[in-house]
Amino acid sequence: MRYRIGENPAELGEPVGYGAITTGAVLSLLIGIGFVIVGLRSRHYWMAIWGSGLSLCSAAYLVYAFLLL
Repeated sequence: MRYRIGENPAELGEPVGYGAITTGAVLSLLIGIGFVIVGLRSRHYWMAIWGSGLSLCSAAYLVYAFLLL
C-alpha cells in the first residue's frame, strides 16, 4: 500500500469527540420517539417496543453525559 510523502501509517487520526456522540444520541432519541408514535398508530407493537428501548438508552446516555462529563 502506498502512502503520501510525510504520512506515517502508524499514526492515528484525531479521536471522535463527545460532540459527535452526543449528536448521535440526540438523533437516536428523536428516531426512537418517532418509532414509538408510528408503532402505536400502526399497531406494530414491536416497533413501539424497539423505539422505547432506543429512547430510554439515548436518554440515559444524555443524562450521563450532561451530569458526569
